[in-house]
Amino acid sequence: MKLCFATNNKHKLKEIQALLGDQFELVTLQDIGCDTDIPEPFDTISENSREKARYVHDHYGIDCFADDTGLIVGALNGEPGVKSARYAGEQRNSQDNINLLIKNLSSHENHYAHFLTVITLVINGVYQQFEGSVEGRIIFDQRGNNGFGYDPVFVPEGFEQTFAEMTLEDKSALSHRARAFAKLVHFLKNTSI
Repeated sequence: MKLCFATNNKHKLKEIQALLGDQFELVTLQDIGCDTDIPEPFDTISENSREKARYVHDHYGIDCFADDTGLIVGALNGEPGVKSARYAGEQRNSQDNINLLIKNLSSHENHYAHFLTVITLVINGVYQQFEGSVEGRIIFDQRGNNGFGYDPVFVPEGFEQTFAEMTLEDKSALSHRARAFAKLVHFLKNTSI
C-alpha cells in the first residue's frame, strides 16, 4: 500500500521507516511535490495532526498519515505542548527550545513530563486517529547524541538513560511515536481498506 507520511523531518522518517518495514510504500511530502509549511493553527495536538492529514489528502489526492507530537510538562501548565517545535520561536531550534524549557522549569521541583503523539490516517476520505504517550521526567544536564528535539533532557519512566542516549531500536521499543505507530500499523494490517 502506498501512503504519504506528511513530513519532511528526516529523523521522524527514519524512525517510522524502521517501524513500518517493507510492507508499505512510504512517500514523503517532498516525494509528492509538497513544499508547503502546513499550518498547525489549533490548540490541541489531535486537531493539528488531523489538519495536516486533511491538507495533504485534499490538496494532493493521496492517502496519507500525519503526526503531531508535544512534550507536556505539568509544572508548566502543559507547556510546551502544541508549541513544542516552536517553543523558543519560529526558527524551530532544538537547543533554543531545550534552553527555554530548562529556564522555565528551573524554579519548579516537579519535573514530571510526558510526550504525546497523535497520528491521523486518512484513506478514501475516512479518518482514524491513534495516540501514544510515554511518561518521564526532565533533567537539566543534557545527555546523549541520538534522537532529536527534547530527547537529550527526557528520561522515560523506569530508565536512567535519556532518549538521546538510547539506540534507535531501544527508543523505538518504548517511545510515544512508536506506540502510536504500532496502533496505526495494527490497524492497517488488520482492516480491509
